[in-house]
Amino acid sequence: MLATLARRLAPLPVVLLVASVVVFLLPRLAGVDTVRAVLRARSAESMPDPAVAERITRELGLDASLPEQYLRWLGRVLQGDFGLSFATRTPVGPQLLDALGVSALLAAVAVALAAAVGIPAGVLAARRPGGPLDRAVTGLSVLGVAVPEFILAPVLVLGFAVALPLLPATGWGGSADVVLPAVTLALFPAALAAQLTRAEMLDVLARQHVVLARAKGLTERRILWAHGARLACTSVTSLSGMFFAGLLGGAVVVEVVFALPGLGRLLYDAVIGQDLPMVQAGLLAVIAVAVLASALADALQLAADPVARTRVGA
Repeated sequence: MLATLARRLAPLPVVLLVASVVVFLLPRLAGVDTVRAVLRARSAESMPDPAVAERITRELGLDASLPEQYLRWLGRVLQGDFGLSFATRTPVGPQLLDALGVSALLAAVAVALAAAVGIPAGVLAARRPGGPLDRAVTGLSVLGVAVPEFILAPVLVLGFAVALPLLPATGWGGSADVVLPAVTLALFPAALAAQLTRAEMLDVLARQHVVLARAKGLTERRILWAHGARLACTSVTSLSGMFFAGLLGGAVVVEVVFALPGLGRLLYDAVIGQDLPMVQAGLLAVIAVAVLASALADALQLAADPVARTRVGA
């Protein structure tokens, strides 16, 4: 298993290196004038004075060749130095870490909630295909996939923070502040997890070893959870890393609605203000977390499914 995992992790440095090149070139590919972005963030000027523009160009090292600029930038990033924010003139790193901590906690709670709801629902739905529970789970999962976050979030605020003042609508600091944003983010992955688990479960229950277990007189409960559910969850496990990374970088609407100081909100404000160092650092953090989360999900899948270990190791 360790050798198989090592082979899967081997391409990760190359992926991160390519991602760093893309992130570095992104402002240039988008046609963003770095000097004007700096002046606009600091003084709202659109037409820079030539002397000021030349000073900023030297200050940012933009007078060097593009490969040299990239190597300097990469060297600083590898040391944890993401530069200074154009808007606040403060280091990007501490702001990024604070926002990343908020979003990581929110995404982790949302993924755990989605798994706790979606996987059992999918398993129980597959127990009797076409039955009332199966139809209910299928209908709710379709609804969960269809309802967007920008609709669900205000509905939850109106229901549980205004009409029934049980939970806070905005803010970050206590455990209660996590509930509504996490539920909003968990709806889509929970619905998808239920659909995937149901489909995998139907396939697992038709396999020969499950039929043999029934012939030996094992109880339906033990067959369902001990033999079927563990194998049926492999697809959801392999996608959990993608869920986490997607929630980490894509929770802009939720973080804006609930006024959370997370990475999505930080990236949104940075894009609006053309704060290029903040945008580059945020994108690089999302990509790095996505790659690492995917590798961790692969490890969990290999640990849960011996058939996958045999197939990959072959």
